[in-house]
Amino acid sequence: MKHYEKQLSSETVFEGRVIRVTLDRVELENGRTSTREVVHHHGGAAVAALNEKDEIFLVRQYRYALQRELIELPAGKLEKEEDPFCAAKRELGEETGFTAADFTDLGAIIPTCGYDSEVIYLYAAKNLTPVGQHLDPDEFLSVFTMPLSEAVEKVLSGEISDGKTVAGILKLKALRDAGRF
Repeated sequence: MKHYEKQLSSETVFEGRVIRVTLDRVELENGRTSTREVVHHHGGAAVAALNEKDEIFLVRQYRYALQRELIELPAGKLEKEEDPFCAAKRELGEETGFTAADFTDLGAIIPTCGYDSEVIYLYAAKNLTPVGQHLDPDEFLSVFTMPLSEAVEKVLSGEISDGKTVAGILKLKALRDAGRF
């Protein structure tokens, strides 16, 4: 049996630069109605870039909503209808100052499916060439590298906890260990 909910109405209750929030009325499978609060987001793209020393590029960035600094993959939000691969290449260059000759699609993740439409597209990159970092004027982060094996350990210990970063690191390691990257 395929499960579903049918939208009966939708009202935008907030519209910002990054998200739009709607209050939707839905019909459930049993015929009853309920409400859903939905955060609409254009999505994002992230890159797990590996250098010739088997080190992954990471960024350290303050995240206001959590009131702390996180370790993350280079990433950014998609502009409306932007191709995720183009966004991934752009963000790799802007944040790390590198471009890559080889990219591998790692698939997409859905970070918070209960109330948010965001999809984050993950890529792996290798054969890197420096192009010069060019951050946005309101973007503050530190770029560093770490051996992939150490990054995996930091994921397993919980020191790296950002969802896209956890998924990207573990997917990259699995592909590399299988000889597919």
